Amino acid sequence: MTVLILTCEEDVTADMVVVHLHETGVPVVRLDPADLTHGVALSGEFVHGVSRGHLSVAGRLVSMSGLRAVWVRRPGTPAARAAQPSEWLTEESAQALYGLLRGTGARWMNHPDAARRARHKPWQLGLAQRSGLAVPATLITTFPQAAREFAQRFPDLVVKPVSGAHPQEPPRAVPTSRVAPDTDFAAVAFGPTLLQRRVAKRADIRLTAVGDRLLTARKAVADDADPEVVDVRFAVSTEPWRPVDVPPRVGAAVLTYLREAELAYGAFDFAEDGDGIWWFLECNQSGQFGFVEMDTGQPIARSIAEWLSVDGTADGSGPSGAQVDGSCRTSG
Repeated sequence: MTVLILTCEEDVTADMVVVHLHETGVPVVRLDPADLTHGVALSGEFVHGVSRGHLSVAGRLVSMSGLRAVWVRRPGTPAARAAQPSEWLTEESAQALYGLLRGTGARWMNHPDAARRARHKPWQLGLAQRSGLAVPATLITTFPQAAREFAQRFPDLVVKPVSGAHPQEPPRAVPTSRVAPDTDFAAVAFGPTLLQRRVAKRADIRLTAVGDRLLTARKAVADDADPEVVDVRFAVSTEPWRPVDVPPRVGAAVLTYLREAELAYGAFDFAEDGDGIWWFLECNQSGQFGFVEMDTGQPIARSIAEWLSVDGTADGSGPSGAQVDGSCRTSG
């Protein structure tokens, strides 16, 4: 049984997992949907009540019935590198590839439908609240007056994108930024704006969930940190990520979140305040983990490889492979 990894060619994070899969002797096929019709071919037939499908990647033929797991890591746009790319060809290729894969019995990390839903920030915030996670006061609005009233209630605010990275090529990360006290908010009318109460944090938390295993790291905020820089991705810091235990209530809430979201993998970001409360910021369903593993030595790549290697017919998993028995395995 083969593990299929859907990702771009230059993906060091995927490389880390492939190493562990090779060590255990699990067959791996790596495919970038962007290469469809240009190095990658597919075929599926439905005849006399029987369906079968095949993929050809770099001359290697793989039966779709022989897939044990599909890891949707960072796939490119289908058929983007075809000889004559077009929106029509992209749509046709996407429906053919993902439609055939949906018909297999493979486990997903993460299923495309669950991953697409999980990207929506408003949906994340609501699910986090229902799951029992602490969520900072947040407003998403195009009403300037609503923004002004929110700022009166919560004078110390940050602003962040609703959708994440700016869709330029290559994508550009848009940092979370503090809102000036004298902001008028008139520009809110021109596009949805996400305002959130700033958490006066003493540390950033990255919790990487692989199935029911929670591997968590903490990065302390330096005493001399610039108070205007609130986004850990853009902060200059010599502080390393260090392993940390997961508070039991947070661990249970994260597992509830994963179960309800039907996710087998999630990279959760929290801000730890002065009272030790972990405030939920977001969950990236395909977030990077290499930087955490390098600092902490936590076996995240190996955990993913182990999850992908399991026979999905025997693990009692939910729709996307996350354990549904409520157990919580944590690893600091």
